[in-house]
Amino acid sequence: MDERLKRRLILGVGALAVLAVLATGGAIVWAGGDDTPARTAGVGLDTQVSPSAEASQTPSPESATSAAASPSSAAPSRSRTRTPPPSPSKKATQIAGPPPPPTATKTTGCPTYAGPKAPMPDVKVALDNAAARTYWPVSAPSIRIPVKLLYATAWQESGWQSTIIACDGGIGTMQIMPATATWMNQRFETSWNVDTLSGNVFLGGQFLAWLVKYFGDVYYGENYDFYDAATGEITNEGLLNAVIAAYNVGHGAVDPTKPQPYPNTRYVQNVRALMVSCPCTAA
Repeated sequence: MDERLKRRLILGVGALAVLAVLATGGAIVWAGGDDTPARTAGVGLDTQVSPSAEASQTPSPESATSAAASPSSAAPSRSRTRTPPPSPSKKATQIAGPPPPPTATKTTGCPTYAGPKAPMPDVKVALDNAAARTYWPVSAPSIRIPVKLLYATAWQESGWQSTIIACDGGIGTMQIMPATATWMNQRFETSWNVDTLSGNVFLGGQFLAWLVKYFGDVYYGENYDFYDAATGEITNEGLLNAVIAAYNVGHGAVDPTKPQPYPNTRYVQNVRALMVSCPCTAA
């Protein structure tokens, strides 16, 4: 066979190979000047792709939209919704309360002490009993005084000293004023003795409970809760701070609706700090 016929046969076979590759969707990559295919790109000559397989690999716009809108595809939210604290708004009402604390006139020779001092464990037991008491069994039975508030108030007032009498006349562990003790016993029809440990602490708890109801009624729409029952977190800072402040300066000197709600900021801060960490817990 002559050289010209051989060349024609080779070109014919090459052309047939090209047509076969194109018919199956392949792409030819030619290597240099060689007349033979070096490799195929894309789908090979012996590979077939069915229409259904292609459809499964390429999502339709409708399926993509539904996947984006699916709740299961959305990342879960980790943020917790917090209930905003109550805003105080004063009710137009007059409520008779205990007399305001007097201004201290005696500055020397005080404080003084009367009687034997109660041991710290006995003071703790008395405060625990006061925290467990229901002071408003009919009108507001949910009002209880947190034991941490009683501990902190007693420590701030007296350092838990049961027999101390201050320069302003405050008596005992809770530093109850004689006029306040008289008013409380009359208001609640009790007969607690301010000069005894248990009577003094119960009067202090009763005064705190009265303040909770007063500020809850007048400023917070009969909301008496300091804490969230589920989490234990303080949710009504305004009510708690008002009660603490009024224990020291009287309810008439505290107005939660004002920019400066109470005049004894340092006292409130001290009690709040003692509620978190009090030396009394190591006593």
